Amino acid sequence: MKRTKTSKQWMQEHVSDPWVQKAVAEGYRSRAAYKLLEIDQKDKLLAKGQSVVELGAAPGSWTQVLARKVLPQGKVFALDLLPMDPIAGVDILEGDFTGDDVLQALEARLAGAPIDLVLSDMAPNISGVAVSDQGRASQLWDLALEFAREHLRPGGNMLIKVFQGHAFDAFRRDMQGLFRVVHIRKPAASRDRSTEVFLLGLDRRAD
Repeated sequence: MKRTKTSKQWMQEHVSDPWVQKAVAEGYRSRAAYKLLEIDQKDKLLAKGQSVVELGAAPGSWTQVLARKVLPQGKVFALDLLPMDPIAGVDILEGDFTGDDVLQALEARLAGAPIDLVLSDMAPNISGVAVSDQGRASQLWDLALEFAREHLRPGGNMLIKVFQGHAFDAFRRDMQGLFRVVHIRKPAASRDRSTEVFLLGLDRRAD
């Protein structure tokens, strides 16, 4: 009964959410599109002709923004564990980013070309055990940062969703080691009660 009640409350909140309503009206697959749009408006992240890798792309609202802002001159590679409906011009790869085979498949598609921007909206399935959830989330952050370290061109940028908690400060320091500037962003479309924030790394340091 409790779970059913909670599900009903979530659904009522979801359908009445003005960001959800706006996403439906404007054709975005989720409200998350407005998080990226706000950050891009402030920080001028996206431009025609860029090569962008998006980790944790499903259902594809960020990818829709990328397709509009980056294509057709650029390239967009979108990866997620979950299946995702196609978006014209986007190279979509389905698989688990924590697995070597999926990483190798993504690297094969990149064909050694440097990346201008890495986006990560990855998050683990939440168990409700805070320490365990934070640990699994930070593992994904580390993998995304290592990917950026290997493939992002000098001067390139990274935007990654993280959660405030015991692993947050250490990860921010790791990002500061790779990027000359690291900002914290909390877009208006992020729910106030959520510990979700975005770390924006600008100007990747040369090795």
